[in-house]
Amino acid sequence: MKQQKTAIYILIVYCMMQLSGALFIPLLRNFFTSLDVENPILIAAGWWIFLSMGIATVITLLIIRKDKAFLRPLKGAPFSLAKTIGWGVIGFFLVFLGQIIAANIELALGVEPGSQNTAQFIEIAHGVPFVIFSIVIFAPILEELIFRRIIFGMLLPKTNFFVAASVSAIAFGAIHFEFTHILLYAVSGFIFAYIYYKTKRIIASIVSHMLLNGFVTVFQFYGDTIQKFLETYSQMP
Repeated sequence: MKQQKTAIYILIVYCMMQLSGALFIPLLRNFFTSLDVENPILIAAGWWIFLSMGIATVITLLIIRKDKAFLRPLKGAPFSLAKTIGWGVIGFFLVFLGQIIAANIELALGVEPGSQNTAQFIEIAHGVPFVIFSIVIFAPILEELIFRRIIFGMLLPKTNFFVAASVSAIAFGAIHFEFTHILLYAVSGFIFAYIYYKTKRIIASIVSHMLLNGFVTVFQFYGDTIQKFLETYSQMP
């Protein structure tokens, strides 16, 4: 019963975070407009993404701190911390491979490559670099707790791994509001669920998620530089 209350509190915090932008971004936009800042709506969105996700993460962790059993819902002995981190790294490579396969399936179906959601976040991060913390740290923590610990964790005892992982993966894809690429997100979510199920520790899927978002962010920021470096290196005798 206590775990259910904890889950409800976390869901409320997450929903409030998601909806808060409609109220606070316009207020911040007016503030930055008064300062004659270039592109005030982008700057306002960036700062609110950072602040809202940071606050939501802190509140969520404080809620969990009062219910230590919340992080141990799956049956079976959890992996050691070292093994858990190792599987978190393995999970990153599995998700990366899964995304390559999903992207090729989407391409075969006529879906244009490239995520608008990712592009928007990177554009905002260029204006407000603190958003990188939201992308790489806050989002993986919150999303893994919501979609793996709560949704997958609550469905698993009542169904089976495939059903629970599929539902949580589809929900994970839907929350990104990019339905043309829902397969890409759903495949990632399914693999994150497997990593969590395998290790019995939510930290494993959080590590995988952080590594994935970190990789995408670095590539988006420095992709051209990396490509030029590789081209130069390949031409060296």
